[in-house]
Amino acid sequence: MNERYARERLAETCKMLYDRKLTVSAGGNMSVRLNDGEILITPSGRNKGMLTPDDMVKLSLDGKVLSEGKPSIEHRFHLALYRMNADTGAVVHCHPLHCTALAVSGRQVRCNITPEGVLLLGEVPTVPYFTPGSEELVEAVAEAGKARAMLMAKHGALTQGRTLEEAFDRMEELEFQAALQLLAGDVEDLPEDEIAKLGAMRWQYS
Repeated sequence: MNERYARERLAETCKMLYDRKLTVSAGGNMSVRLNDGEILITPSGRNKGMLTPDDMVKLSLDGKVLSEGKPSIEHRFHLALYRMNADTGAVVHCHPLHCTALAVSGRQVRCNITPEGVLLLGEVPTVPYFTPGSEELVEAVAEAGKARAMLMAKHGALTQGRTLEEAFDRMEELEFQAALQLLAGDVEDLPEDEIAKLGAMRWQYS
């Protein structure tokens, strides 16, 4: 993705996340990989519904700031995911209400209760709580870094995808699954054989 188009798409995606209440105020951070391997990331401390393309901060994969602006304090776990996953093209970290409700109460998102959860997300690990921006959090995210989506204890949620659209879709689906779980209460998972069948179909949705 070339830089100008990436800046526009990242700003649009931030606005979509904000409009759908998947993030609020200055919470969360989003990034996209450029054609040259560098990344664009949202700036620190800014309302995600009000960002413009020129607000995005350019970084090298080793964390060097290549444009104006101050990157999100959590940029290091974005960089860790890009370094470990060659096919990751975008990372979305938000504080969606229902995901965060599960994350602060020590519960996991159960994505085996609907076909879409199995197909689009698979297993969703929960990363232990560490201070935002800390090296401990970077290491914890990297440990779960092969997952399409993860909860962050006492914090929020994170998704990654090959494109911004894919990372966005996974965040939207993750929040839907969390809301469904909280509304439905103690429901059973799909049968194990159906989960296995759907898991085998996942390549069609990835």
